[in-house]
Amino acid sequence: MQQPRIYPAKPRKIYLYATCLVDAFDPDTGLDAISLLEQQGINVEFVPKQTCCGQPAYSSGYTEEARAVAEHQMSLFPENIPVVILSGSCGGMMVHHYPRLFKDHPLEATAKSFSSRVFELTEFLTNICRAQFKDQGEQTTVAMHTSCAARREMNVHIYTAHLLGQLDNVEVKHPQYEEECCGFGGTFSVRHPNISEAMVEDKSNNLKNTGGVEFVSADWGCMLNINGALEYKGETFKGKHIARFLAERTGVAGGEQ
Repeated sequence: MQQPRIYPAKPRKIYLYATCLVDAFDPDTGLDAISLLEQQGINVEFVPKQTCCGQPAYSSGYTEEARAVAEHQMSLFPENIPVVILSGSCGGMMVHHYPRLFKDHPLEATAKSFSSRVFELTEFLTNICRAQFKDQGEQTTVAMHTSCAARREMNVHIYTAHLLGQLDNVEVKHPQYEEECCGFGGTFSVRHPNISEAMVEDKSNNLKNTGGVEFVSADWGCMLNINGALEYKGETFKGKHIARFLAERTGVAGGEQ
């Protein structure tokens, strides 16, 4: 059973861990996350050398390789300040699996200390910033997608729903079978493509059937998978990371405060 997290006071400065997917496929989402955090009065430092958190190697059983990746990532964030991450599944890797990865290792204490500083973006905005967003957008309806890994390990779905619920002009719909995986699962989609394809077909249909004009998610890995499946079928319905969505709704998208 996971122990309740201890949340620090709101800091003046944080590190942003954008994740390799956001960095490679959607850097504008990272910029919008920075704008949201600066809107809360926080200085944001982005370390250019950050890469993968090590989850694909770890989930595939390559422990030594995952440990090497994790050791490098931890070395990039030396200051004792929070590390805010844009994916609940990557956050789960760092918060829960880094200490296991380094158990009985010379860096065990370092891993435990580092993991205690890692917070997923919506978790950080909710529990540390106590953010209150004022909606500046038109009336709309969106579906909310929650990563199964982030749900299990970080309870991100709670914070995503909380933040979207602050937007007066946004109606949030929840799809059927909301807790089920979208079929991505990192290396799962590569090893089992036919199963993954069937899973993402179900997930995309359930999201569309909510009647939302788009879907919002806090996990870019899921979005990459679902949006890819939708685009392949020629659908105009697609997803948006919650950092981008909140930035647009509160007027700070594109770096404008």
